[in-house]
Amino acid sequence: MMPVPSQGSLDSSQEPRDARSGIQNSWFRRSFTLAAFALLRRWSPTDGRVFMLTPHLCLKCGPTRHISEAETMVYVANNTSVPVPKVYCAFRRKGITYILMERIEGNTIGSIWASASAQKKDRLRSQLRAFLQELRSLPPPRPGHIGDVNYSKLYDDRLSATGFGPFTTTKDFHRFLRRDVVITPGKLAELDQLISDHESREYETCFTHGDLNSYNILVRDGCVVGIIDWEMAGWYPKYWEYTSAWHVNPFALWWKQEVGNFLDTYPAELEMEKLRRKLFPMF
Repeated sequence: MMPVPSQGSLDSSQEPRDARSGIQNSWFRRSFTLAAFALLRRWSPTDGRVFMLTPHLCLKCGPTRHISEAETMVYVANNTSVPVPKVYCAFRRKGITYILMERIEGNTIGSIWASASAQKKDRLRSQLRAFLQELRSLPPPRPGHIGDVNYSKLYDDRLSATGFGPFTTTKDFHRFLRRDVVITPGKLAELDQLISDHESREYETCFTHGDLNSYNILVRDGCVVGIIDWEMAGWYPKYWEYTSAWHVNPFALWWKQEVGNFLDTYPAELEMEKLRRKLFPMF
């Protein structure tokens, strides 16, 4: 693991996340990945971020992709039964990160939800809750610290275009979220309330997907068979998974109603996050 700086603010020395050797980064695997991409990308279906090379292989690549996403999937696969894509190769070359991984067959949960029976919905909720509880039960190697799987820089383009953290305390993370505002002249009651909420407590941390939406959960034959898109994952305050999932798609009202059925709810922290997003818009 890379060392966590003693201060909560960003340390640019944490940037070498993608200077690491990668995963299964042999000459053969790199060459295969690059050749497959060169040959198949013109004909491969893509959602704009991932190339579906074959029925069983896909490739995520780009200058804003990070090796830490592949490391996260390997970590989750090795320590839980959460269904994640198997990583075959991950490396960075000429400023581009390549992650060759398993293509999981399934439909997004959002595409089948309206037509699913009540029994099927209950089964999917139960499976999701079990998987996420398993994820959240992983013991943090550095309790209270906030960072990616290796306690290095986090990535969430809703918060920062270049990455942020790591942080040694929840309060440092909260100060980042409100852009380092620490005191007000007492003329803005909502901001005073937010600062008070942020500064009043520390939170336990747990491993968090960070982008749980209906497009990132794959189902097949009535079962959850894949949870994908782990680029925003890391060690976060316990409430973060719930509040992030609740806000992930402001137009999917049904999803807001569902997240509390498979995640522990944090109503006070949800109100805190609503206020924070109002005062400090994320986009």
